[in-house]
Amino acid sequence: MRRVILLWMTGLIFCPPASALDPIPFARTPDAQFVGLPDYPFAPNYIQVDGDLRLHYVDEGPVDGPILLLIHGEPSWSYLYRKMIPPLAAAGYRVIAPDLIGFGRSDKPINRSDYSYARHTDWIEELVLTLDLNEITLFCQDWGGLIGLRLVGAHPDRFAGVIAGNTALPGGPAITIGPPDHPKPAGPTFAEWLNYSQTVPVFDTGSIIDGATETALAPEVVEAYRAPFPDEDELYLAGARVFPTLVGAAGSETASAWAALQAWNKPFLTTFSDGDSITWGGELRFIEHVPGAANEPHVIVEGAGHFLQEDRGEELASLMLDFLARNGPAPTPTVPSTQAFGALLLGLLLLSGGWLALAQKPHGETP
Repeated sequence: MRRVILLWMTGLIFCPPASALDPIPFARTPDAQFVGLPDYPFAPNYIQVDGDLRLHYVDEGPVDGPILLLIHGEPSWSYLYRKMIPPLAAAGYRVIAPDLIGFGRSDKPINRSDYSYARHTDWIEELVLTLDLNEITLFCQDWGGLIGLRLVGAHPDRFAGVIAGNTALPGGPAITIGPPDHPKPAGPTFAEWLNYSQTVPVFDTGSIIDGATETALAPEVVEAYRAPFPDEDELYLAGARVFPTLVGAAGSETASAWAALQAWNKPFLTTFSDGDSITWGGELRFIEHVPGAANEPHVIVEGAGHFLQEDRGEELASLMLDFLARNGPAPTPTVPSTQAFGALLLGLLLLSGGWLALAQKPHGETP
């Protein structure tokens, strides 16, 4: 209590910004919400960012494997990558999939004013720097691109390659090529999504994601997307509600990132889908203006909506492995377990013993 009074009095005298005095108030989704989710067996990992906020990330595969950083967007979480993580990790890569602050198992500031484009970027930057990630191959979708590509611009030496699907980096040069080879799909405009996100009485993340996929999601999967936001309580939903409102001004913050991308000669692949009305044609800006995109076999993923990881996760993992096979870095060789090595040795001994016995039989005798 004395500390609170002292801080309050100091504030009256020195008038520092409120953020310098007070930690960001947040809600933390109970761990019970994440028990038994289908196809999501990954152990949780956390770092502290911006003082007291806990940021969650999945960390699978060999600890010394090349880094694959998978960043989700609005209003999903790392659950969206559950189909991609196992095959990538099994191939010898270290797969890191964070939950943005306000989403998934990460803490959720309860005031909309505590969220900004710069802060979201800073929070993921803190993850990259804390874990000292290098030679990163980034996969980004939706807001994962707005955040991840800005980090590529700020730390180009830490990134080895980029795969972008159904995303954008606001601002930047105009598109002068096109139109896309595939027709624009039916669906909402961004303006319609923005209006919906601010006016719908109940912000049901499970139904939103289900409605933006080409595949009808099983009820238990829809519930898994709802899990971070118990009972659609607005206490947990400030970040999801405010995200769409941040896009309009985002272009004013990306000049340096676009300058870096226009000089980016490392591999850059686009994997947009054929069923996303909001990002339709967005791949052309990267193909035209990022030098590293020039020699890549860009893909339009068929039969996928906005959340293409949900619709075609296994296919995306295969495309990532093809990209890595072309461009590197090479995966960490798989080391057999002690049991597997022992079984192999025993098999070799038995085989050699059989051949030895056969060689010792008298000439002409059949085994």
